[in-house]
Amino acid sequence: MTPDILINQSVAILCDGNNIERSIHEVAKNQSTMINFDTLIPKLLSKRGLNRLIYFREGKSISSKLAERLHEHYYGSVIPCHKSADIPLSIKATQLASKVDTIIIMSGDSDYVELVRHLKSEGVRVEIAAVRETTARILVDEADYFHPITEKDWFVYTSPKSSATKVKKTVSHKK
Repeated sequence: MTPDILINQSVAILCDGNNIERSIHEVAKNQSTMINFDTLIPKLLSKRGLNRLIYFREGKSISSKLAERLHEHYYGSVIPCHKSADIPLSIKATQLASKVDTIIIMSGDSDYVELVRHLKSEGVRVEIAAVRETTARILVDEADYFHPITEKDWFVYTSPKSSATKVKKTVSHKK
């Protein structure tokens, strides 16, 4: 009988929010599509320990509900970026390199190729999680592992307000 092997790895997940959002919107052909972190995070971790979850987001329209949810469920944080997430995410990844075993970059952007190479040279395992159809091939090739983000990992958000409006319209038509 072979003994069970305990994998004790510390993982940081760094998400380029704008890149992932654009990718799932493009593939789903729906601007209301959102990542389902409750299914995606356990899949990415695969029984490894979560050290950090940081969602980098360009622009001022960052959902406070998303920030609260990431914090409540994963002690995660949302970091607003002045322009794109590339530089802030790269700086954070470099800072975390000596503190974690694995960094998962949620983005398909080829701008991260040099970051992946650098992190690997520092002895960090680097994995990419992204929508395959919108991910740069060179990024997949440079990474230690690729996690495809598929339609099982997202959902279409419908606001409670629009649902209430639809109910009112339906009720008013019945009169």
